[in-house]
Parts: sequence; structure tokens; C-alpha cells
Amino acid sequence: MAGKTVTRADLAESVFRKVGLSRTESAELVETIIDEICNAIVRGETVKLSSFATFQVRSKNERIGRNPKTGEEVPISPRRVMTFKASNVLKQRILRAHNARKLKQKPPVPAA
Repeated sequence: MAGKTVTRADLAESVFRKVGLSRTESAELVETIIDEICNAIVRGETVKLSSFATFQVRSKNERIGRNPKTGEEVPISPRRVMTFKASNVLKQRILRAHNARKLKQKPPVPAA
């Protein structure tokens, strides 16, 4: 399921085309938004983008893991991780696109 990676430049180009800002202003706007999201996450705040997703920082406790190669038990230190939870709106869009793609790929049934 290889696809194109959406970059900051792609986002800035989209803002340029749809909003009408200059390319420089569009790039600055994208950078400002990404910086604001990153800063809020680093501060431990929850970032909710309605109809898209929620980004949240979660603390994980220390636990014992296992090296898969040697089987040796190794302590995994406590840490903070970011979680991404897609909204129901986004999940439904993905499901609709998946179903539409499946319908296009079905081979025709031969007539009897």
C-alpha cells in the first residue's frame, strides 16, 4: 500500500492554491500551525483537531521487556509517549475510500 508522502511543502502549496496567500506566507502559516501543535504537545496538553484527530501525551511506567534475539529480560525505563487517535469522521472517510477502491478492483463476473 505504497503511497505519496505529504510534506510541509505540499501543505504550503495547497494553502497557496486554495487560500490565495503568497507561497512564502503559505509556508509560514503551515510552519506556525505545526509549531503551535508541537509546542502544546511538548507542554503535555491535549491537541484536538475537530473532525481529524486528537494528539495526547501519555506517561508509561517502567516495565520489563525482552530482547527478541537473546531472550534476555531488559528493564524499559518510564517515558512519555504521544498518542494519535483518529476521529470518527476521519475513520469513516478512510472506510468509504477503502470500500470504493475495493469495488473498482473487483474483476468482472463472467456471464454464464
